[in-house]
Amino acid sequence: MEYIGGEQRPGCLFCRVIEHPDDKDAELVVWRPEGALVIMNKFPYNPGHTIVAPVSHVPGLENLDDDETTLLMRALRRTIDVLRSTMNPEGFNVGANIGRAAGAGIPDHVHLHLVPRWDGDTNFMPVIDDVKVVNEALEKTAAKLREAFAKS
Repeated sequence: MEYIGGEQRPGCLFCRVIEHPDDKDAELVVWRPEGALVIMNKFPYNPGHTIVAPVSHVPGLENLDDDETTLLMRALRRTIDVLRSTMNPEGFNVGANIGRAAGAGIPDHVHLHLVPRWDGDTNFMPVIDDVKVVNEALEKTAAKLREAFAKS
């Protein structure tokens, strides 16, 4: 409700936290590799749901050059390694919603969602009332991942 009723901040979330590391939304950034940004999803599907975004503000993967694509994929690969070693998921969903019609909440800055998965990680809550239970506070997960990125 705080998000729905709160002030909508102008501009691109990813560009804002890339350009202004002291921005209040930057508290969810867990890693700043070359050419990319890794940030916790503020509204996760599962614990550890992260977003990997290129530094370039472009709407689609096809708009990235080869070097930008390589840096993005390297960031994604390392994020998978860190999530695997930190949270021990049994699988991952990786995806991009390109364009508002595809469900992109930030359609002008392409980004990849990385969702850790465990066997049986769904329960009755989404069925009963479209509610998702995340069993660890976002800030705690972010701190755990920051530490893991620093060590790896």
